Amino acid sequence: TQEPLRKKFLLKISGGNHTEYEPGRMRFHREDFSLEILNTSRDDGRLYEYSVSKGEEEEVWQVQLEVFEPVAHPSIRILRQDSSNGSCSLALRCSSERGDDVSYSWASRDNGTGGICRANGSVLALRFPLRSAAFGCVCTARNPVSSRRAAFDAARCGS
Repeated sequence: TQEPLRKKFLLKISGGNHTEYEPGRMRFHREDFSLEILNTSRDDGRLYEYSVSKGEEEEVWQVQLEVFEPVAHPSIRILRQDSSNGSCSLALRCSSERGDDVSYSWASRDNGTGGICRANGSVLALRFPLRSAAFGCVCTARNPVSSRRAAFDAARCGS
């Protein structure tokens, strides 16, 4: 014989009354029948079930909750730098020390650089004349729950 399936109840509603099985850990909102989990942790990421019994029938919805750690402030590191013949060649890496499912994108700090900073991914390769190094590139690190930015000044290439 197999072990029986077990369910842990967070909330039960019967008639007009409701019982919270973990008070202080979650909050039930009567207005829209939503359940808020307080102080979310990674352990809260699992399958949840919502069921409504009507006589001899039961309707069941399942919701998979994913918990993400927010992205930490990213840093930009110079991987390669070469300034010769009046031009600059740079390879920059953007990284965030914390965060789940992080993606990276690059853009110009202002709109006057013609898209030179535009890229997807953590690495940005640049080549530009040193005389036009008065622009900045911004890296954005994002995940489904947060977004943080860091900037790099292209004038740093000559120093």
